[in-house]
Amino acid sequence: MEIRISGFGGQGIIMMGMVLGKAAAIYDNKFATLTQSFGPEARGGACSAQLVISETKVLYPYLTAPDILVAMSQEAYHKFEATLKENGFLLIEEDLVRPHVPRPDVRQFSIPATRIAEQLGNRMFANMVMLGFLCAITAVVPLAAISQALPGLVPDRLLDQNLKALTKGHELGQQKLSG
Repeated sequence: MEIRISGFGGQGIIMMGMVLGKAAAIYDNKFATLTQSFGPEARGGACSAQLVISETKVLYPYLTAPDILVAMSQEAYHKFEATLKENGFLLIEEDLVRPHVPRPDVRQFSIPATRIAEQLGNRMFANMVMLGFLCAITAVVPLAAISQALPGLVPDRLLDQNLKALTKGHELGQQKLSG
């Protein structure tokens, strides 16, 4: 499973990749690699995390065509949407991305992750809302594995808020699938 998480610096894109990779490799008994790229700007520049998650050893750590694309910015959507594999999952931050006509060969889902994070108390948790949503929609890694992976990657004082955001995103993803 090839996954690209993309957006701009400051959205926690790399953190999402780290949590997902740790969850897969340590708590879901899979193999995972993570590569990342970001612009020279600390915040606001293009940023992406690329993961390969597999039941067997990963022999090539770079993406060829992602099965899952998370686009949390318009620039990321424009840059990477065409690379998404046929029958892939496209997850977009609906308040920040204006998609063109959806491809008929892609399963597209949207969530207002930033708005939900603000309702939970802080927009910096938008990445965890989106990560919970991703887990519900794609089932690439179970929510329990993601929850177990968070300690040590997020500050202890923010762990509860991250878990709440993760759970909220997962609940909304399950609602989208059933409704």
